[in-house]
Order: sequence, then C-alpha cells, then structure tokens
Amino acid sequence: MKGKRMHDTIKRAAAGLAALFLTVPAWAAGGAKAAAATPDPARDWDLLWNEVIFDITIIGILFAIVTAWFIWQARRRPGNEVGASVPLSPASAVGWVVIPIFVFLSIDLYTAANGWVLWNTFRDVPANRMEIKLEAGMYSWDYTYPNGVRTQNELVVPAGTPIVLRMTSRDTLHSHYIPDFRVKEDSMPGRITYLWFNPTKPGEHIVTCAEYCGVMHGYMAGRIIVKAPEEYAAWMKGEETRLAALTAPEPAPAAKPAKPAAKKT
Repeated sequence: MKGKRMHDTIKRAAAGLAALFLTVPAWAAGGAKAAAATPDPARDWDLLWNEVIFDITIIGILFAIVTAWFIWQARRRPGNEVGASVPLSPASAVGWVVIPIFVFLSIDLYTAANGWVLWNTFRDVPANRMEIKLEAGMYSWDYTYPNGVRTQNELVVPAGTPIVLRMTSRDTLHSHYIPDFRVKEDSMPGRITYLWFNPTKPGEHIVTCAEYCGVMHGYMAGRIIVKAPEEYAAWMKGEETRLAALTAPEPAPAAKPAKPAAKKT
C-alpha cells in the first residue's frame, strides 16, 4: 500500500512538471504571434516589464506568507517546548523540493522566452521603414535624411512610420537613448549600428547620450519631433527648398562689354 502511494505521488509530480514544461513554449509562441502582428517595441517592453513586476509581487507575497507561517509555527512556547517535524515519505520530500523549484523556474522561463522573442522582434526592422543616417560627435547628434536634408539635435519624423537610425561616430563612443521609445544603442567610430522605433502619434521626445563621452557629456541632448504626416510633408518641403537654395550654384558674373577700338588719326 505504501509503495502504491509513493508510485502515485511520483506520477502526479511527473505529470505536473510535464505540464509546466509544455506551457512555456505555448506562452512564448503566443508572445511571438502578438509581437509579429503589431511591432511596437515601446509598448511590448512595457507589457513585459509590467508582467515581470506582477510576477515578482505575487512571488514576494507568497514568500512573505510562508515566512510568517514558519515564524508563527516556530515561536517560543511556555516551558521550552521542543518541536517535532512532520514525518515525510521519500517521495513527499522530493516533491516538496522539486515541484516548487520548477513552478518558479517556469515563471523565469516564461519571462526569458518572451524577452527573447521581443528582442528578436526589435532587431527585425520593418519593411515600411524610413532610414535616416546619424553621426554622433562631441557634442551633437547630426541627422541626414535620404534626400540630403540635415538637422542637428532635432529629428523630425512622421507619425505612423517606423524610423531606422543608421549610426556611427566621428570621435568616440556615444549612446543614442530615447527613453519614451525604450530604445538605446551605441554609436562608435568605424562601425555602423542601428536602432528603430515606431512613433505612433504626434509629440516631442527627449534624446540623451547614455554613454559618458567627455566633460560636456551632460549637454549632449536633443529631441525627436513627431508630426502628423501632412505637417511632416510640409516641413520637409520647406527644408528641401532651403537646401536647394543653399546648394544652388552661384550665377556667373556678367561679361563686361568690350571697349570700342580707338580711332586712328
């Protein structure tokens, strides 16, 4: 009878562990499907972060309850009473150790799987992107649009279009950080790196350098201005007109009229 109970306990524990391992790929697949449907790194990072905070909170509450229960059970009693532990079978002892470990491990695996999926989604640049070159330097961000328009410390982009920055540096290591879009990537000499973000609505966002680059590192700030598509088109047209005026060749000086030949006397 005792052997049968042990066998049943082991079977239940094995079934529980199998169920935990099977749910992790399913959770990860669900996260991958959601990320692929609507790529938005800022929103997806926030969802994952809120999930991590929720899991940590629940685990912390459970640990606090168990700790309080142990403290209450092991409190000092009158007469210096000596406590006694509840006898456990070998299978029960293994179950009490292994099952909680894998319960918490499944939460870690779930979080890690979704983080991996999200990271891969972030590194996979959308096809409908707009690419802008960025050259970092002490102490400015210099943006160059595909048509040659240039701005410094101010990136103007249209809402609803994913933006990709192809980045390099002309002097030392910098890090282009946009807190509102949850993206940050280093720019360095001799190498092209990239990041992308998805501005969904008009507004302004701060850009900072997240890598110490010199004595004026704190002044290396900029902003991203997200405009409605029609406002962006009007702004870009004005910039193109200004660029054309600056790059237009200067008119050649008018030829001086030839002097009339002197009359012979």
